[in-house]
Amino acid sequence: MVTFERVAPVIPVRDLDAALQRYQRLGFAVRAYDGGERYGFADRDGVSLHLTEWAEHDPASTASSVYLYVSDADAVQREWSGVDSRVGEPRDTPWGLREFAYVDPDGTLHRVGSPLS
Repeated sequence: MVTFERVAPVIPVRDLDAALQRYQRLGFAVRAYDGGERYGFADRDGVSLHLTEWAEHDPASTASSVYLYVSDADAVQREWSGVDSRVGEPRDTPWGLREFAYVDPDGTLHRVGSPLS
């Protein structure tokens, strides 16, 4: 039987260098791909996000979204407030998570949630 081991969403960005700097300020370890492509990686604990520079990226029509499960959504929301973004307030959901939304300048929606106590 095949086992799925991990996932790494590929997020379109207009400026790879700016995106790598932003994810670093969000607490991720970042690095650019060593080859000729404008591609990068943002890793934090068990989460890996891939970033691809795309000149035709239009946040109004080509944005993406990711859901990040964390141990404390309130702490992450405080940490991420003010980092080139729109950050929502954490709220309790009917599906048992405390979550907030973070939208970066490239239009990517990051929903961040942790289990309710």
